[in-house]
Amino acid sequence: MAALWLARASSQLARRAARRLPPLPSRHGGETSPWLLGSSAAAPPPVLGSPPLPPLERIVRRGFCSVRRFAGESSAAAAAADEEEPENGFAGGDQAIDFPGGKVSFVAEMNFLPESHGERISCYRVLDDDGRTISGSRFREVNKEVALKMYREMVTLHIMDNIFYEAQRQGRISFYLTSNGEEAINIASAAALSIDDIVLPQYREPGVLLWRGFTLQEFANQCFGNSMDYGKGRQMPIHYGSNRLNYFTVSSPISTQLPHAVGAAYSLKMDKKDACAITYFGDGGTSEGDFHAALNFAAVMEAPVVFFCRNNGWAISTPTTEQFRSDGVVIRGQAYGIRGIRVDGNDALAVYSAVHAAREMAIAEGRPILIEALTYRVGHHSTSDDSTKYRPVDEIEHWRTARDPISRYRKWVQGNDWWSDAEESELRSRVRKELLQAIQVAERMPKPPIAELFTDVYDQIPSNLREQERLLRETIMKHPADYPTDVPV
Repeated sequence: MAALWLARASSQLARRAARRLPPLPSRHGGETSPWLLGSSAAAPPPVLGSPPLPPLERIVRRGFCSVRRFAGESSAAAAAADEEEPENGFAGGDQAIDFPGGKVSFVAEMNFLPESHGERISCYRVLDDDGRTISGSRFREVNKEVALKMYREMVTLHIMDNIFYEAQRQGRISFYLTSNGEEAINIASAAALSIDDIVLPQYREPGVLLWRGFTLQEFANQCFGNSMDYGKGRQMPIHYGSNRLNYFTVSSPISTQLPHAVGAAYSLKMDKKDACAITYFGDGGTSEGDFHAALNFAAVMEAPVVFFCRNNGWAISTPTTEQFRSDGVVIRGQAYGIRGIRVDGNDALAVYSAVHAAREMAIAEGRPILIEALTYRVGHHSTSDDSTKYRPVDEIEHWRTARDPISRYRKWVQGNDWWSDAEESELRSRVRKELLQAIQVAERMPKPPIAELFTDVYDQIPSNLREQERLLRETIMKHPADYPTDVPV
């Protein structure tokens, strides 16, 4: 019966389309393509030398459909068949099909969805470029204590980045990358979360750890890979992690943390915890398969996870114009049934409000949320990069000065009479002094012993790893000049 119904419906759709589709002129002249949304085409003109129609049949052409009637079918019968067709095009008046996910309506026209919606998705903002709240803006209020902590941590993050960057240039650490220009994303998003929320970062979110209580000494220990480093010197600098602060260790491969975040969020849901997971990634990460797998996974499982994309315009040297043709990242959430918002990533109040609302929805409604923060990576991608080779210097300077998130937020704080120039000077002097002291302490600490290279994977170290350790020790003894002397053997 189902096959018969589908056959009759298809035949009736074809006849209806054949009768009703009028020709439309094309802007290029001639007729429009029948495959575009809302378009139709008239019967094609006869082609010189084309064969005549078969004698035993006639073909009625309308638009993109051809309805073929054979000689055995009388004109009266054909007319009767047309008259019997219901106005809705379906026998019995059916206009939709119950398909997994809901009812799907049928139409007689072949319509392809457009590649874009025309107008770009708007960007949520609270503060203008001069640090004044925009008239009519709706945002989550922050009290003086929280507002000042947000500002202090943004300044601290900026100073920390600059000093560690210089330490790498001096050869004191092997690698570093900064969050310059993205301080509001780091601190404001962290301020909107609970300590029970699980964070799965990329590598440009140290401010989230800073907000949660990771000390400058702990940052220095990790970058210098000493014996107090929680990763025991096995990770590159800036690959922070903290079990105490629910902050998963940074992993260099792009977007691998996204599916993990969905799993962590689902575990929170199963345990009925009043918490969510949040994962950060850049615009380049959306080109990875893990991004799409994670969004679909989260939507289907209804996991309370916030996907936070830092769209800073550049995936190392690849601009977003070469990354995708969609309207940024937030539009992609709709394809997976995920609610989303685009926010000004250089506006601390907008980021705070958006993440706060996203967290509430994720937990209360058991759903994933996608946030796209528009910002700009003012610094080089890392100490291994020179961004002036692929970006105009004046573009970088414009974002460094005119759109600096710290300066904008400071104007708002000072506008509330919560901050002074004297406090600014004291803060910057104190943070710089504390960080330089932390670096000196980190440098003096011993390195983890060689044996730590082979631990923390297996409960009992297997024989092949024991053999590798033995060979490494023998090699160091034979060629001591080729190995650092401050690593205990």
